[in-house]
Parts: sequence; C-alpha cells; structure tokens
Amino acid sequence: MRISTAIFILLLFVEPGYLLAKEIRVAVASNFKAAITSVTSHFEATSDHKVTLIFGSTGKHYAQIKNGAPYDVFLAADSQRPQRLEEEGIALANSRFTYARGKIVLWSPAAGYIDSTATILKKSEFRYLAVANPRLAPYGKAAKEVLTRLKLWDSLANKMVRGENINQTFQFVKSSNAEMGFVAYSQLVSLMKNNQQKRIEGSYWEVPQSLYSPIEQQAVILKDNKAAHEFIAFIRNEQALKIIRDYGYGVP
Repeated sequence: MRISTAIFILLLFVEPGYLLAKEIRVAVASNFKAAITSVTSHFEATSDHKVTLIFGSTGKHYAQIKNGAPYDVFLAADSQRPQRLEEEGIALANSRFTYARGKIVLWSPAAGYIDSTATILKKSEFRYLAVANPRLAPYGKAAKEVLTRLKLWDSLANKMVRGENINQTFQFVKSSNAEMGFVAYSQLVSLMKNNQQKRIEGSYWEVPQSLYSPIEQQAVILKDNKAAHEFIAFIRNEQALKIIRDYGYGVP
C-alpha cells in the first residue's frame, strides 16, 4: 500500500506528456529528407513510438515554432535558429547539438556541363541558375556567400530562380527549368541511391569550403516527452550516424 501511494505521489510531479507521448511531430530541414526518412524507419522498427516528419525551409519552420506550431523536435539546416530557440526559452535547455555537416555543390543533370572550377558561371552562357532563398534556407545563404565571394551575385541576379527551400531548388534543376543550381551534396547522393546508380548523375562542382561558412545542422527538443528524448538519442547513436554519413554528410 505504501509503495502504491509513493508511486502515485511521484506521478503527480512527472510531466504527463513525458509518460504518455507515443507520437511526435518533427520539423525537418528539406535537405535532410532522405536521410531522416531512413533513420526514422529504423527508429520505428525498434520502438513503439510513431514519428511524423514535416519538411520545409529552416526559416519557415523557425517562424512556425515561434508562433506555437506543435512540433516536438526541430532538425534545422543551420545552428543559428536552434540557438535562438534555446536562448528564447522555447527549446529545451541543453538539448541543442550538431547532427550533420552539410556540403553545397553546383549541379547540372547534363554530363560535362560543369567543370572542376565552375567556369560556366563566369561565362554566363546559360538562362537560369537555381538558388534557394537565402533568407529562409541555409543552403541558399551558403550559395549567396559563394557567389558574393566570386563577385557574381549582382551580375547573375537576373538569371536566378529562387526556391523556397533546397528541395524546390533541386527540382528546378532536375526538371530542367534551370540548367544548373546550387544544391546540397546529399541530394545528389540520394538521387544516385534512388536510381540505383554507382556514380552521381550529370556534372557538378564541389564548392571549396573556403567560399562559404560551415553548414552546421543542429537539432533541439521542443517538447519534454519520452518519445522526443528517445528519438534524439537514436539519431546520436552509431546506426543513425552511419546512415547520415552514407547520404553524404559529415557527422560530429
């Protein structure tokens, strides 16, 4: 009887959501779609929790979270927004960590179109260049940094088509609405895997890291519940890290 009473009293002080949460909503940066879909599949196979993934630009997710969107976890494509959420008391304190490091590439589906120094950019012999919105998408911000350092941002402005996020930007290029575009290297790896190919389709320039700030992709917990903690713990284990590496990311 005393044990039952003690347990009852303990439960009064435990956040109900921590014990009862079985389903979580995770806001995910668009570039991480393929990798996190695979990671989540493995997580759900070993857990009784259900994960709903919502993809979009990091900037849009941040605004939604600030306005009360019911997300449990946020996987951003930068470090700035998760840090702000932590500082603003919206994210769980000390839950922020880097889960992946991204790389940006200039890609065209056409073989031989882009050489190892991206000469095509300076020649300007193309109609459209796809770039993600720098205000919303960290990979778009990186693309702007690259073009600015090459002194091409202003001169190519009238040739740019802007994607709301990096997935839309990738589709512009894949569908030939733009001859080339700045995309995430992980997207090319995902395309190769989907097509069961041994090499990346088309041609691309792997942008030197010296031309843009490191893309540190960070995560935070937004709701303090068991499922969110277990999902984050899974992302940090070796099985998940191997999947993330296999999709072309660097890992901590």
